[in-house]
Amino acid sequence: MAERNPHFRGITCRSSLFFVFAIASFLFIFSWFSVLHSTSRPHFIDHSILPNSNLFAVIDNGNTKPQNQNNIQPSEPNMSVSVNYTAEAHQDKKLMKCNPSKIVKVFMYDLPPEFHFGLLDWKSEGDSVWPDLKTKIPDYPGGLNLQHSIEYWLTLDLLSSTFPDSTGAHSAVRVHNSREADVIFVPFFSSLSYNRYSRPQPHEKKNTNYLLQEKLVKLLTAQEEWKRSGGHDHIIMAHHPNSMLDARMKLWPAMFILADFGRYPPNIANVQKDVIAPYKHIIRTFVNDSSGFDDRPTLLYFQGAIYRKDGGYIRQELFYLLKDEKDVHFSFGSVNKGGINKASQGMHSSKFCLNIAGDTPSSNRLFDAIASHCVPVIISDEIELPYEDVLDYSEFCIFVRTSDAVKENFLIKLIRSIKKEEWTRMWKRLKEVEKFFEFHYPSHEDDAVQMIWQAVARKVPSVRLELHKSKRFSQNTGRRKRDPVAVPRKFW
Repeated sequence: MAERNPHFRGITCRSSLFFVFAIASFLFIFSWFSVLHSTSRPHFIDHSILPNSNLFAVIDNGNTKPQNQNNIQPSEPNMSVSVNYTAEAHQDKKLMKCNPSKIVKVFMYDLPPEFHFGLLDWKSEGDSVWPDLKTKIPDYPGGLNLQHSIEYWLTLDLLSSTFPDSTGAHSAVRVHNSREADVIFVPFFSSLSYNRYSRPQPHEKKNTNYLLQEKLVKLLTAQEEWKRSGGHDHIIMAHHPNSMLDARMKLWPAMFILADFGRYPPNIANVQKDVIAPYKHIIRTFVNDSSGFDDRPTLLYFQGAIYRKDGGYIRQELFYLLKDEKDVHFSFGSVNKGGINKASQGMHSSKFCLNIAGDTPSSNRLFDAIASHCVPVIISDEIELPYEDVLDYSEFCIFVRTSDAVKENFLIKLIRSIKKEEWTRMWKRLKEVEKFFEFHYPSHEDDAVQMIWQAVARKVPSVRLELHKSKRFSQNTGRRKRDPVAVPRKFW
């Protein structure tokens, strides 16, 4: 027994040392954990090193800038965190204002008047290419011509952007050195050209609209600016679905401003490179609208062409499904014989307004509904919407798939299920967003003109990326020669 005691004592000693070491290790780890925990308080933490930190906050209609979390005041840590969480929770519900420092610099070609204001019968004096806007602004034709008039409003805005006493808001400014510009603007009133001059006169073999497009292609592709970028930084307006029909395949690298992609193959126009702009609404804006749910007797309203081709077949299907519903107005209508006034009265007195695909996915009816504060019901599977990257349409529109809409009683049951509280919320939101779809000259802050320019601004980084990538091997092989009429790639 005596011989075994030393061994036992050795084991006991080693066990004691191991126990002491374990306790010391635990205390050491615990102390470090405490230190790390103490430094994780909101007023000390450096969020820039965290992989999931909210380092960039989306502001100014999609532009971003770093947020320095260390600017949070230590004296009010809890309040600061609460404000951050609140802002994040409501961020997707607010459309931030344009950052004045992010104004787009635009070089505009001085095209001959035959491409723009000459189409409005404006006559230049001497060598002047542009009208004197301080003296008289050429009028744009009314009626349905107005719905595709974005070319007119954007050009006016650029011309006035350099006035020393300019009173309007500006998200874009004209520059006279193309190398300083973010984008190159082509002031061709293509929608007006189509509406007015697409039919040949008796003495003409080719109509004026075709000849202008042919001339434009030759003029643009000969310019230094086009050759320098291959056209990728050029802006071409083609808002009417049938405008630029002959030139679009040759000018495809440019950024198109369109109503939708309905008559474009995806390799010519797509959401990655192009901008969707709103129609100018035709009916009257509902000014000082205090009407509530109970003040609008018509549940669902549609007035327009019923028998359409392509995706518009859905209109006649819905007509037969809804025509006998007592609180639904579904009828043929046009701009003739007071049609615009009738539509204004009808939309202003309706809770919901149908926006159904026609010959193309979009129509002016959506923007008429917004101006009427009549909750739009959109039945158009292929529709693209203006500024949807910064504006959540589900807050003020109802979307219904075509396949569901044609099911018997599906649509009317859905609309009847939307109660007063939900409708009122969407109605209020319509009144908040309507300014984004109004065209003015001079332009107003956050109106349609400024929103379109801001949408262009959000495309500029992609344009630069494309141009920079094209120069990667230019030092070794010489500057790449671009063929502006080459077969287009699927995506640019």
